[in-house]
Amino acid sequence: MALSPCASRPERRFGLLLAVAILAGCSQTPQRPTPVPPTSTSTPTRGWFALPQHDHAQEMVLYALGLLDTGYRFGGKNPSAGLDCSGMVSYVVEQVSGRKLPYNAAGIAERTRPIPASAIRPGDLVFFNTLGRSYSHMGIYMGDGKFIHAPNSKGKVRVERMDNRYYAERFEAARTLLPEG
Repeated sequence: MALSPCASRPERRFGLLLAVAILAGCSQTPQRPTPVPPTSTSTPTRGWFALPQHDHAQEMVLYALGLLDTGYRFGGKNPSAGLDCSGMVSYVVEQVSGRKLPYNAAGIAERTRPIPASAIRPGDLVFFNTLGRSYSHMGIYMGDGKFIHAPNSKGKVRVERMDNRYYAERFEAARTLLPEG
């Protein structure tokens, strides 16, 4: 797909997202996730936040890729004003599914279903302890050991590796937005 040199930024982003989606679909062998142990049948199922459709998880990754280089703003909830980590995740989820999450990492962690780190799939959420308190930072896992996040006031929305020493030492939990079952 060739873009004219006069193509607008949204058209270029769409073209880039389309190319990434095509390449991602062809370049990775699907892996079977490690099953999550079943919960006790005597305990009622908690009302976890869940995306209405399974394909929304992949859409979240693609939408987040479209936010690369968006400026950081503490408390930011939309790309035009800037985004922080939880604002980025909340914004992406709302744009993809029409459903709202809280605008802070701890609140999102509380509402989403925990999964083992070995079961992380694209579209799942990853949480870090970067400020000496639980769930102080988060991002969207995109596959291949990478996640998308809004790092801090000195950065823009970008992709990091999960095995980056800083994040690997501070990794705290993984959560999914997919329904149980």
